[in-house]
Amino acid sequence: MDLQSLCRVIFVSALISLVCHPCSVTAGDIVHDDNLAPKKPGCENDFVLVKVQTWVNGIEDAEFVGVGARFGTTIVSKEKNANQRRLVLSDPRDCCSPPKNKLANDVIMVDRGRCKFTTKANNAEAAHASAVLIINNQKELYKMVCEPDETDLDIHIPAVMLPQDAGTSLEKMLISNSSVSVQLYSPKRPLVDIAEVFLWLMAVGTILCASYWSAWTAREAAIEQDKLLKDALDEIPDTRHVGSGGIVDINTTSAILFVVIASCFLVMLYKLMSFWFVELLVVLFCIGGVEGLQTCLVALLSRWFKRAGESYIKVPFFGAISYLTLAVSPFCITFAVVWAVYRNVSFAWIGQDILGIALIITVLQIVRVPNLKVGTVLLSCAFLYDIFWVFVSKKLFHESVMIVVARGDKSGEDGIPMLLKIPRLFDPWGGYSIIGFGDILLPGLLIAFSLRYDWLTNKTLRAGYFLWAMFAYGLGLLITYVALNLMDGHGQPALLYIVPFTLGTFLTLGRKRGDLRVLWTKGEPDRPCPHIRLEHQHSGELSED
Repeated sequence: MDLQSLCRVIFVSALISLVCHPCSVTAGDIVHDDNLAPKKPGCENDFVLVKVQTWVNGIEDAEFVGVGARFGTTIVSKEKNANQRRLVLSDPRDCCSPPKNKLANDVIMVDRGRCKFTTKANNAEAAHASAVLIINNQKELYKMVCEPDETDLDIHIPAVMLPQDAGTSLEKMLISNSSVSVQLYSPKRPLVDIAEVFLWLMAVGTILCASYWSAWTAREAAIEQDKLLKDALDEIPDTRHVGSGGIVDINTTSAILFVVIASCFLVMLYKLMSFWFVELLVVLFCIGGVEGLQTCLVALLSRWFKRAGESYIKVPFFGAISYLTLAVSPFCITFAVVWAVYRNVSFAWIGQDILGIALIITVLQIVRVPNLKVGTVLLSCAFLYDIFWVFVSKKLFHESVMIVVARGDKSGEDGIPMLLKIPRLFDPWGGYSIIGFGDILLPGLLIAFSLRYDWLTNKTLRAGYFLWAMFAYGLGLLITYVALNLMDGHGQPALLYIVPFTLGTFLTLGRKRGDLRVLWTKGEPDRPCPHIRLEHQHSGELSED
C-alpha cells in the first residue's frame, strides 16, 4: 500500500472510531428517573412535555417547552382546547406564602426553591390561579414529584416546570410592562414517525451498496489473480498483493484496540465538549466526507469516463492522481464547505447525510473483516461498548456519556456531525431521529464479508449468508426503533439489538450448513490453483506425446 492510501486508511478509521453512537431522538429530554417518583393518590400524573405558547400585546411570540408535574390536573393535548390566560409574576417570587397578587384565573410564574413544589401549587390555587409555571434554577427540565409524606394531595390546577432560560425570557416580557398571555397544551407524539422509516432505509441501503461494491472488488481481484496464474506456466508469481491496493484487513488485536481507542475518544469528547471542539469535529468530518464523496463519485463515473479514470498526472505531495479525481475534487470540496457554513439551517441535514453515507461506504470498501472470528470479536466488543457507555456510564458520570456526546449537550450546538439524521416531520415536538455511524459501519463490516464469501463460493442469494445477514440487521434495527418508542424517545444503544440478530444469524447458519470452520478461520473457500492445474494438464499432454 502506498503512503497516500495508508494515510487515508488511518485518517478514516480514526474518524470512525469517534462515532459509535446510539440511536436517539432529540426532542426535549427531561431528567430525573421515573422509578424514583412512584405514583400515589393525588400524585399520579404521567410526566409529559408541555408547550407554553406566549402572546405579547395580542401578538403571537416565543414558544417554550416545559414538563408537567406528577400532581395537579392533566394538561389538554390539543391546542384548540387550550385557553389563553394572562401571565403574572408571583409576589413573593417563590410563592412559598400566599401571593399578594390579585389573580382572576391567571397563570402565575414562580421561582423554584425554599419550599415544596406542592406548597407552591396549593398557594397558587388558593389565590385563584388557573395554572402555575415553576422556573427551574438550571437549564435542564426537572420532573416535579411529591414528597414521601404527602399522601393526600388535592391540587386542581396544572403545574409546569420551565428551564431557567425560559423563565428569564418570560420575566423580561413581564418587566417591560407588556400584556403577556400564555397557552398550555401537551400534544401527543405519534407512535411512529416517517423519519424513522427513512432512517431505516438509509442505514440498510448504505450497507447494501457498500457490500456489493466490496464484493465486486473482491471478485475482480480474484479474477485478476487467476488470470495472472494462468498466464504464468514457468514460474509461480507472487500474487499476495494482487488487487489489494488500499485495502486493510483488520485482525483480532486491532478489533479489540478499536473499541478501546473509541472509548478513549468518547471520554475525551465528553470532557472536552465545547463549541470550539465541535467546530474541530466539523472540520474533520468535512475532510472525511470529501474523501468519501470523491471516492464514491470516481468509482461511479469511471464506468462512463474510463479513459479519464485511467489517465494519471503527478501532483506534489499527493502523487499520481487520475484526471477524473481532479475533476470531481472541486465539487466535493465545495459541497463540504457549503454544508459546514450553512449547517445550522433547517435543510442542512441533507448534506450531512450525503457526506456521512459516502464516508461509511468508503470505509466499508477500505477496511475489511477477513473472517468470522474477527467479525465476532469486533461486534462483541462493540456490543459491550454500547451497553457500557449508554447505561453503565450513568453510575460513574451521573449521566449517559454516549447520549450527552451524541446530542452535544455541553457544546451549545445540535451535537456532533458524525451522525445520520432526519427531522421528525410529523412530530409536534420536532427534533431529529439519529443513528451513529458505528451502528451502520460495524455490522456492515460483517455483512460485506458475507457477500464476498457468497460470491467467491458461487452461492445463490438464498443459499448464501448475505440475504439472511441483511435481513437480521434490518430486523435488529427495526426492534431498536420499537424500543426507542417504548422508552418515550430516550436514547437506545442500537448494537444491543443489532449484534445478537446479525451475528447470531451468521453463526447459526454457518454451523447448520457445515461452513463454520472455513468462515471462522479462512473466511474464503479453498480454490484450486489454476497454475498447478495447468501444469498437471500440460504434463499429461507431454506424456501422451
